[in-house]
Amino acid sequence: MAILPIITIPDPVLRKISDPVERVDEAVVKLMDDMLETMYDAPGIGLAAVQVGIPKRVVVIDAAEEGEPPSPIAMANPELVGLGSTTRLHEEGCLSIPDVRVEIERPATATVRYIDRHGKEQQLEAEGLLATAIQHELDHLDGQLIIDFLSRLKRDMIIRKFKKQAREAKG
Repeated sequence: MAILPIITIPDPVLRKISDPVERVDEAVVKLMDDMLETMYDAPGIGLAAVQVGIPKRVVVIDAAEEGEPPSPIAMANPELVGLGSTTRLHEEGCLSIPDVRVEIERPATATVRYIDRHGKEQQLEAEGLLATAIQHELDHLDGQLIIDFLSRLKRDMIIRKFKKQAREAKG
Protein backbone atom coordinates (compact mmCIF):
# COMPACT_ATOMS: atom_id res chain seq x y z
CA MET A 1 0.00 0.00 0.00
CA ALA A 2 1.05 3.57 -0.59
CA ILE A 3 0.09 7.02 0.61
CA LEU A 4 -1.05 9.05 -2.38
CA PRO A 5 -0.76 12.84 -2.72
CA ILE A 6 -4.09 14.58 -2.10
CA ILE A 7 -4.82 17.37 -4.55
CA THR A 8 -6.32 20.63 -3.29
CA ILE A 9 -8.28 23.49 -4.76
CA PRO A 10 -7.88 25.23 -7.16
CA ASP A 11 -6.74 22.08 -9.07
CA PRO A 12 -9.25 21.71 -11.94
CA VAL A 13 -9.19 17.90 -11.65
CA LEU A 14 -11.44 18.27 -8.58
CA ARG A 15 -14.18 19.65 -10.86
CA LYS A 16 -14.08 16.68 -13.25
CA ILE A 17 -16.99 14.27 -13.38
CA SER A 18 -15.49 10.89 -12.58
CA ASP A 19 -15.75 7.98 -15.01
CA PRO A 20 -17.36 4.68 -14.02
CA VAL A 21 -15.16 1.72 -13.15
CA GLU A 22 -15.56 -0.95 -15.82
CA ARG A 23 -14.79 -3.80 -13.42
CA VAL A 24 -13.23 -4.22 -10.01
CA ASP A 25 -9.86 -5.78 -10.80
CA GLU A 26 -6.50 -5.87 -9.02
CA ALA A 27 -5.72 -2.28 -10.01
CA VAL A 28 -9.01 -0.99 -8.54
CA VAL A 29 -8.53 -3.00 -5.32
CA LYS A 30 -4.98 -1.58 -5.02
CA LEU A 31 -6.38 1.93 -5.58
CA MET A 32 -8.97 1.31 -2.82
CA ASP A 33 -6.26 0.08 -0.43
CA ASP A 34 -3.97 3.02 -1.23
CA MET A 35 -6.88 5.44 -0.79
CA LEU A 36 -7.72 3.95 2.62
CA GLU A 37 -4.11 4.27 3.74
CA THR A 38 -4.05 7.86 2.45
CA MET A 39 -7.34 8.69 4.18
CA TYR A 40 -6.21 7.27 7.54
CA ASP A 41 -2.87 9.08 7.25
CA ALA A 42 -4.48 12.47 6.46
CA PRO A 43 -6.54 11.86 8.75
CA GLY A 44 -10.04 11.85 7.30
CA ILE A 45 -13.22 9.78 7.20
CA GLY A 46 -13.67 9.69 3.44
CA LEU A 47 -11.78 10.06 0.19
CA ALA A 48 -12.80 10.02 -3.47
CA ALA A 49 -10.38 8.84 -6.16
CA VAL A 50 -10.59 12.22 -7.89
CA GLN A 51 -9.00 13.74 -4.75
CA VAL A 52 -5.84 11.75 -5.51
CA GLY A 53 -5.95 12.80 -9.16
CA ILE A 54 -7.77 9.73 -10.52
CA PRO A 55 -11.21 10.68 -11.90
CA LYS A 56 -12.77 7.23 -11.40
CA ARG A 57 -15.98 6.52 -9.47
CA VAL A 58 -14.25 5.05 -6.40
CA VAL A 59 -14.67 6.18 -2.80
CA VAL A 60 -13.51 4.94 0.58
CA ILE A 61 -15.13 5.81 3.90
CA ASP A 62 -14.65 4.94 7.54
CA ALA A 63 -17.06 6.78 9.81
CA ALA A 64 -16.26 4.74 12.94
CA GLU A 65 -16.41 6.86 16.07
CA GLU A 66 -13.27 7.43 18.11
CA GLY A 67 -12.57 4.36 20.25
CA GLU A 68 -14.48 2.05 17.89
CA PRO A 69 -12.63 -0.43 15.69
CA PRO A 70 -12.09 0.74 12.09
CA SER A 71 -14.91 -0.13 9.70
CA PRO A 72 -13.65 0.77 6.21
CA ILE A 73 -16.00 0.71 3.25
CA ALA A 74 -14.66 0.76 -0.31
CA MET A 75 -17.11 1.48 -3.13
CA ALA A 76 -16.85 1.38 -6.89
CA ASN A 77 -19.56 3.10 -8.94
CA PRO A 78 -21.58 4.16 -5.89
CA GLU A 79 -25.05 5.48 -6.62
CA LEU A 80 -27.56 7.03 -4.25
CA VAL A 81 -30.82 5.11 -4.54
CA GLY A 82 -32.64 6.75 -1.65
CA LEU A 83 -32.46 9.75 0.66
CA GLY A 84 -34.39 10.27 3.88
CA SER A 85 -36.91 13.05 4.35
CA THR A 86 -35.41 14.37 7.59
CA THR A 87 -32.23 16.43 7.48
CA ARG A 88 -29.09 16.68 9.55
CA LEU A 89 -26.86 19.76 9.91
CA HIS A 90 -23.18 18.87 10.12
CA GLU A 91 -19.96 20.87 9.93
CA GLU A 92 -18.03 19.21 7.11
CA GLY A 93 -14.36 19.42 6.26
CA CYS A 94 -12.57 18.25 3.13
CA LEU A 95 -9.06 16.92 2.63
CA SER A 96 -8.89 18.87 -0.65
CA ILE A 97 -9.75 22.14 1.12
CA PRO A 98 -7.60 22.04 4.29
CA ASP A 99 -8.67 24.08 7.33
CA VAL A 100 -12.07 24.99 5.85
CA ARG A 101 -15.25 23.81 7.56
CA VAL A 102 -18.74 24.35 6.15
CA GLU A 103 -22.08 23.70 7.86
CA ILE A 104 -24.18 21.71 5.40
CA GLU A 105 -27.71 20.41 5.78
CA ARG A 106 -28.17 17.03 4.10
CA PRO A 107 -30.64 14.16 4.37
CA ALA A 108 -30.01 12.30 7.65
CA THR A 109 -30.26 8.90 5.95
CA ALA A 110 -29.03 7.64 2.60
CA THR A 111 -29.19 4.36 0.71
CA VAL A 112 -26.30 3.67 -1.64
CA ARG A 113 -25.79 0.87 -4.16
CA TYR A 114 -22.20 0.06 -5.12
CA ILE A 115 -19.75 -2.63 -6.16
CA ASP A 116 -17.49 -3.82 -3.35
CA ARG A 117 -13.79 -4.77 -3.51
CA HIS A 118 -14.81 -8.35 -4.43
CA GLY A 119 -16.83 -7.24 -7.46
CA LYS A 120 -20.18 -7.90 -5.75
CA GLU A 121 -23.07 -5.46 -5.86
CA GLN A 122 -24.02 -4.21 -2.40
CA GLN A 123 -26.65 -1.91 -0.96
CA LEU A 124 -26.09 0.00 2.26
CA GLU A 125 -28.58 1.97 4.33
CA ALA A 126 -26.70 4.62 6.27
CA GLU A 127 -27.61 7.23 8.84
CA GLY A 128 -25.91 10.05 10.70
CA LEU A 129 -22.23 10.67 10.02
CA LEU A 130 -21.95 7.74 7.59
CA ALA A 131 -24.87 9.05 5.51
CA THR A 132 -23.26 12.51 5.46
CA ALA A 133 -19.86 11.10 4.45
CA ILE A 134 -21.41 9.06 1.63
CA GLN A 135 -23.20 12.10 0.22
CA HIS A 136 -20.03 14.22 0.57
CA GLU A 137 -17.86 11.70 -1.28
CA LEU A 138 -20.43 11.12 -4.02
CA ASP A 139 -20.51 14.90 -4.56
CA HIS A 140 -16.78 14.68 -5.36
CA LEU A 141 -17.50 12.13 -8.10
CA ASP A 142 -19.67 14.75 -9.80
CA GLY A 143 -17.16 17.59 -9.39
CA GLN A 144 -18.98 19.23 -6.48
CA LEU A 145 -17.17 20.53 -3.39
CA ILE A 146 -18.35 21.66 0.06
CA ILE A 147 -17.60 25.27 -0.88
CA ASP A 148 -20.36 25.02 -3.50
CA PHE A 149 -22.83 25.13 -0.59
CA LEU A 150 -21.54 28.62 0.36
CA SER A 151 -22.50 32.00 -1.04
CA ARG A 152 -20.52 33.03 -4.12
CA LEU A 153 -18.68 35.70 -2.09
CA LYS A 154 -17.47 33.24 0.58
CA ARG A 155 -16.59 30.62 -2.05
CA ASP A 156 -14.58 33.14 -4.10
CA MET A 157 -12.69 34.29 -0.97
CA ILE A 158 -11.66 30.70 -0.19
CA ILE A 159 -10.60 30.01 -3.78
CA ARG A 160 -8.54 33.23 -3.89
CA LYS A 161 -6.80 32.22 -0.65
CA PHE A 162 -5.84 28.81 -2.07
CA LYS A 163 -4.71 30.30 -5.40
CA LYS A 164 -2.45 32.70 -3.50
CA GLN A 165 -1.04 29.83 -1.42
CA ALA A 166 -0.37 27.85 -4.61
CA ARG A 167 1.48 30.82 -6.17
CA GLU A 168 3.56 31.33 -3.03
CA ALA A 169 4.43 27.61 -2.87
CA LYS A 170 5.77 27.76 -6.44
CA GLY A 171 7.96 30.70 -5.42
